[in-house]
This record gives sequence, C-alpha cells and structure tokens, in this order.
Amino acid sequence: MSNILQMRIFQIIMLLSAMFSASLSAQDLKFKLTDFHTYNPKLNEAVLQQFNQLSEAEKVAQLIMPAIGPYGQTEATIDQLVKDKKIGGLLLLNGTKDEFTTWVKKYNTWNKEAGSLPFLYSADAEASLVNRKIKNSTPVAKANTLRTVKEVKAVARTISKDLNEIGINYNFAPVVDMSPNKTVGWRSFGHEPDSVIPWSNAFIQETQKHNIIATAKHFPGHGYVEGDTHKKLVYIKGEMKEVKNYPPLIENGVVSIMIAHIAVDNDSPFNTQGQPSSISKEIVTDLLRDSLHFEGLIVTDAMNMLGVSTIPGSNVKAIDAGVDILLMPLNAAKAHKEILEKYKSSLAFKEKVDLACKRIIRAKLCTEGDLFPSQN
Repeated sequence: MSNILQMRIFQIIMLLSAMFSASLSAQDLKFKLTDFHTYNPKLNEAVLQQFNQLSEAEKVAQLIMPAIGPYGQTEATIDQLVKDKKIGGLLLLNGTKDEFTTWVKKYNTWNKEAGSLPFLYSADAEASLVNRKIKNSTPVAKANTLRTVKEVKAVARTISKDLNEIGINYNFAPVVDMSPNKTVGWRSFGHEPDSVIPWSNAFIQETQKHNIIATAKHFPGHGYVEGDTHKKLVYIKGEMKEVKNYPPLIENGVVSIMIAHIAVDNDSPFNTQGQPSSISKEIVTDLLRDSLHFEGLIVTDAMNMLGVSTIPGSNVKAIDAGVDILLMPLNAAKAHKEILEKYKSSLAFKEKVDLACKRIIRAKLCTEGDLFPSQN
C-alpha cells in the first residue's frame, strides 16, 4: 500500500472519528428532566459552562420571573426587560393559547439572537384554574371533583399536552394543601393525606414525564390557615400540619416547590418572627433545604401579593432566605437593581445567587437544552 493511500485512509478515519465525537457530544447535551435530580458529570459540566459565560447582571437576571398578560406586565414592558437582559423567565398569565404561543416563539427568537439563555416559561395550570388562566385550553375537571389516581393522571396528561404545544416548561401545580381554607379548597385534592399525597404525586409524575417542571405548593401549607395571602399576611399558629405532605413528593423527585407568604407562629425552631415564609431563612433554608433535603427549585408565590409586597426590601430578603426564583416582583427592573447591588457587596449573598442561578440553568438544560446558543 502506498504512503499516499495510507495517508488518505488515515485522514478519512480521523474525519469520521471527529464527526462521531461531535455527534456524540451534541447527543450527550440533550438532557431530560429525569436528569435533574441525578448525578450526571456531563450535566454538571454543561451547567458550569453556561454559568461561566454569564455576566454578574445576567446571573442575577436568571432569578427574576415577571408575568406577562392582562394581570401581569404589558408586552412593551417585558420587551424592554428582555432587551436589557434583566429577567430569566416569564409567567404567562390569563391569556389565550395562541397569544402565549406567539410570545414564547417571539422571546425564544430574541434570546437566541442575543446569545442569551432560553427562558423558563411558567403557567398556573392547575386542574381547577387552567381553563381560566389559559383560554382555549382543553377542558379538564377541577381538582376537587377528581376521585382516582387514574383521573388525576389523565387530567395532568391533558394539561401537559397543551403546555407542550405552547412551549411552557414550568407548571405551578399541583396544590398539595388540604381543603379547609376556602381560598385553596376547591383547588385542592381534598382534606385527607391519604388522597392528597398520592394524587399530588400522580400529577407531578405525569407532568414531569412530559418534560415539564411540576411545582408542589403552597409550602409550608395554606389549607389550615384563615385568610388569603393575596390580601394580607396570614398565620400558621402552632404545628405546621401540612409539611408532612412534602417528604413523599420530594422523595419521588418533584423539581419545584412554591413558598407561600404565610407567617409561622409558635412552632419553634421554625418561627418566622411575624415575617412571611417566603422571606424566612427558617422556612426556606432551615426547614425545606436542610431538614427536608429538597435540592430542586424554590420559587416564591407572587411577590406582588399583599402578604409580602408591603415589606421593604422583600426581593433581596427572599433571595437571602434561600429562594431561587422571584415570581412577579412589583417592579422587575428595580428588583434586578437591588439584587445586583447586594450581589456585588456581600460574598455570602453572592454565593446564594450563584447557587440559585446554577439550579435554574440546570432546569433549563433539562427542559430546553437545544435552545442554548453554545449548542447550535
């Protein structure tokens, strides 16, 4: 065999090897939501790679999720926030399937062209709310009318199909509270742990099977309190009875938990000293992270609710308490500014933001990995 022929064969082998390696590398980066809670060196490396490409301001932006729609910010306001790279996700609130689909496509295009990370797109797609929150969505039975795990799975499957069609990858459901409180009662699976826990787990598993993040809410429990956190700060007085609903869901891999604006009184060592749980280290870090060992995304309930919005510095306090995502701050640009200032002045706070940012990037890689600029 001539030297020229040997060289040509060697070149072909090297070319095929390079093509195979590139193909394998791209394939390895197509993560799924099932990877979120598992040890995966390639996923860890991908998270770090994306994190290191972000500026300080872009890292802070990942933690901020305003709403767009009739009960959220105007499209013009969101447009500016996206252009300024001050947000990392969007809650699609009270609109039609077509409107939401159009917004998702629009902001995906903008982020891709700007070299930005894709958004987490969320919705309040609970069984009892989805047909009001997403008009023209497929009709489903309300949570308090469901009677079997099979029915719960069927509803979650129907909802997830609509969300997949829109491009929503983060569902703020299910409600795992008990039903006595009239604000959440009709949105709940009932008042017995024997039904609430397995049905919540079924909803979560079916949702996440469709590569959509499910969210157990409203931690540490809204079912036995009196009042509505949309209107005022409410209290759990004594034992937090509904916390026991969460360990089985955490053990089964729920990716997100929402923190309510509920104060806890007379339940040492988790008293919140008259502050809502959403800005309480005792609840977010000491209880949920350290005692219950939850390693997923912690998102606040809407920060424009009266149970928290009147507290000065609440955005920074929520992050300092250990939450990952600020939902619906009154002013997203102001929240970004406040958090960035604290980020630059406090090493301990910076470390909390960085950890939250990495969790969010991990979730984005596991739901929308193919949208990342470095992978295209």
